[in-house]
Amino acid sequence: MPYSTPSPSASPSSAPSIPASPSPSGQSELPPIHFGRPILGDEERQAVLEVLDSPQLVHGPRAELFEADFAEWCGGGEAITVSSCTAGLHLGYFQMKLGAGGEVIVPAQTHTATAHAVEYCGAKPVFVDAEPETGNIDIDRIEHAITDRTRAISVVHYLGMPVDMDRVMAIAAKYGLPVIEDAALAVGSYVNGVHAGLIGDLGCFSFYPVKHMTTAEGGMLLTRDSEIAARVRRQKAFGLDRTVVERKEPGIYDVTQLGFNYRMNELQAAIGIQQLKRIPDFLAARHRNYWRLEAGLKEIDEIDLFQSNHAHLESSHYCLSVILKGRAEGRRSEIVQGLKDRGIGSSVYYPGPVPMLTYYREKYDLNPADYPVASRISNQSIALPVGPHLDEADMDRIASSLKGAINDVIR
Repeated sequence: MPYSTPSPSASPSSAPSIPASPSPSGQSELPPIHFGRPILGDEERQAVLEVLDSPQLVHGPRAELFEADFAEWCGGGEAITVSSCTAGLHLGYFQMKLGAGGEVIVPAQTHTATAHAVEYCGAKPVFVDAEPETGNIDIDRIEHAITDRTRAISVVHYLGMPVDMDRVMAIAAKYGLPVIEDAALAVGSYVNGVHAGLIGDLGCFSFYPVKHMTTAEGGMLLTRDSEIAARVRRQKAFGLDRTVVERKEPGIYDVTQLGFNYRMNELQAAIGIQQLKRIPDFLAARHRNYWRLEAGLKEIDEIDLFQSNHAHLESSHYCLSVILKGRAEGRRSEIVQGLKDRGIGSSVYYPGPVPMLTYYREKYDLNPADYPVASRISNQSIALPVGPHLDEADMDRIASSLKGAINDVIR
């Protein structure tokens, strides 16, 4: 079941006004606020030691247990551990039998891995601009990008705010296209109470260190399609026809299909099992921090905020990204430096629309004028931390520091 988050009207908008922090030279020494930090405890350490004391570091029971636990936590489907979210996306696109001449609809505002996985298959990513309210793919533009070469639609739940999947799935059904959900930042995101990754044909998650949960490195592919799940399980391990456990004679197997080496090892899975137990608390902290920070930022005239929730769309609140405008527009580097001087970590999601990154821009001769919303988000946004390594007092400090940093550059 989805975690019950406060609605925008229930957010702490009545929180006390937070004054802008003084210039760094006038501040007392405060500990730095990092953008992201993995939270690992004795449970994870003990789980890793138990693996190291065991005879099996891969092909073991912990990966299977982690898969079962993750699927149960998400509310259904089959989960398959993989070496990274990118590996999961590649395996997912591979199921769609992509090849030269094929096209996949891809959001312009995403990590380059979303598009790279299409390229791995020899197909072409066709980029669609973002919507300004959420940074997600502009659903109104999807149909205009579909051609007789389109083989799939990829959506990305940007910063944890889920795409309106009802509308996407209606378009997909109309054209008979599969849908892949890039849910790298969407552990804990829901659409009409259904977890992200369970709505399209498959979804892929990331467990990179600063994500909602971590396995140091690694990912998960989630699907309700048992045939896809069966193929992925074989293809993530070279396309072998039988696992180590299934072999009657050690070392004897056949290769029945093209495959990859995209397995997750037992050390990572052991960490993931323990991290999954922490997810309810992690999400509760993210939601609490997000609403506190949003309340402290609303009075800043020089920023826009994304829509953070909707009646039937529940965000996992990976971070809070602000969009600079007015007198602050174009001054991001200076403002980020002002935050850094105050001990506040930040990031950018992402450094450019993917079609404007050199590889894609040059290969497909793409025009920045075709992606104005994604360009504005990439060029004018600052991502602020709301992770569970922080508390509400940190949110107040971040808000006041951003006010101070903006004031420094516009006064």
